[in-house]
Amino acid sequence: MPPKHQSRSIHHAFVTGATGLLGNNLVRSLLKKGIQVTALVRSRQKALEQFGNLPIHFIEGDICQPDSYQNHMQDCDSLFHTAAFFRDSLKGGQHWQELYNTNVKGSLELFEAAYKAGIRQAVHTSSIAVLYGEQNQLIDESMLRSRNTSNDYYRSKILSEEVLLDFSKKHPDFFVSFVLPGFMFGPGDIGPTSAGQLIFDFVHKKLPGIIPGSYSVVDARDVADCEILAMQYGRQGERYLAAGRHMTMEELLKNLEAVSGVAAPTRRIPLFLLKIIAQYNELYHRLTKRPILLSKAAVTSTEEEYLRTHFNSAKSQNELGAHFRPFEETLKDVLAWYKEHGYLS
Repeated sequence: MPPKHQSRSIHHAFVTGATGLLGNNLVRSLLKKGIQVTALVRSRQKALEQFGNLPIHFIEGDICQPDSYQNHMQDCDSLFHTAAFFRDSLKGGQHWQELYNTNVKGSLELFEAAYKAGIRQAVHTSSIAVLYGEQNQLIDESMLRSRNTSNDYYRSKILSEEVLLDFSKKHPDFFVSFVLPGFMFGPGDIGPTSAGQLIFDFVHKKLPGIIPGSYSVVDARDVADCEILAMQYGRQGERYLAAGRHMTMEELLKNLEAVSGVAAPTRRIPLFLLKIIAQYNELYHRLTKRPILLSKAAVTSTEEEYLRTHFNSAKSQNELGAHFRPFEETLKDVLAWYKEHGYLS
């Protein structure tokens, strides 16, 4: 149940990253609640593919270019920032400049534009990457990762939180809270994200084996609802985990086997072999400039986070009334959505 204290009103939301996995589910949830939506998208064509004829005001633009969207924020009262540079950072090579420009500088410029347009409340989509604990330790919102991490994506998310908290301190009439999602799965993943690609590869028997990874899996629809609750009931400057359930890759694939009827792979791929493959892939990327499926950054992240994916979402549940559905239900809905929309035969 939502908290009993008075909530903030949301009448017209400005949403970034609207065609993404989280963004599209957030937009749909807002519309169901009767809230108007102005959506910042990179491609109007992709937006129409995602949403069809839903009553959404699309703005084609880029958060790194405030002039492309600032005038369209005037009628909005709330900002939901879900856009980030992430997926391409795992495709080989160095991406710090893009990560900084989008996740740090772009986020700050977005908030500055929102403030100038009269918006006084925002929810920023952060990440479990800003937190850190020991293996098998239950991690909560107070356990922050050092900004000196060697992972560029993690560092960009840490710095984005820092600059936005500093912004809110300089503008005490501006509310901001942070939602920290885990590894999201859900309907509407037309990208696809790495989660969607995992499902495609599993169903088509393209996975070579089981890697030694662990994750905190969560339904993107539950994260979207948590963001709305954070806007309505969250406390100023607070973090709220929307991380779901800890699961090893082997457990995740067994769940996929149960709901899809496709047998999970049984071969185990050792970490040292992943590192060798990633090294060759990085060389291929440098020579061809083409994206790769397994990068050094992806393997390093898998190694660093193994069994560090036990997150405690009690604060979100107790303060906001957040709810996280069973993961098996999520997988069934995702597979049904992909089949319904012709992505899976």
